[in-house]
Amino acid sequence: MRKLFSALIVLVAFGATGAWAAGDAAAGAAKAAVCAACHGLQGVSLNPMWPNLAGQQHIYLAKQIKAFRDGARTEVTMQPFVASLSDQDAEDLAAHYAALTACP
Repeated sequence: MRKLFSALIVLVAFGATGAWAAGDAAAGAAKAAVCAACHGLQGVSLNPMWPNLAGQQHIYLAKQIKAFRDGARTEVTMQPFVASLSDQDAEDLAAHYAALTACP
């Protein structure tokens, strides 16, 4: 009984903080066309200056997209692309890239 109660507490805590992914990978794929110019069609960049996004963790990707958008993280080449993204757009893009296979 004690283990069940502990598990319930953990589930409630994660749910309250929004720790689970809320993005739609299919919607993210539709929004990712402009990202492909630098990050590749499958989230693997051909240029070592631009990071691979495929297989990255959803939470990390969403946080970074929002940080670029909000100015907490600056990169002049990223700002124009993320400036108009909503939180849901960021979650969808993150879900899309997280679902792709990372390069070996």
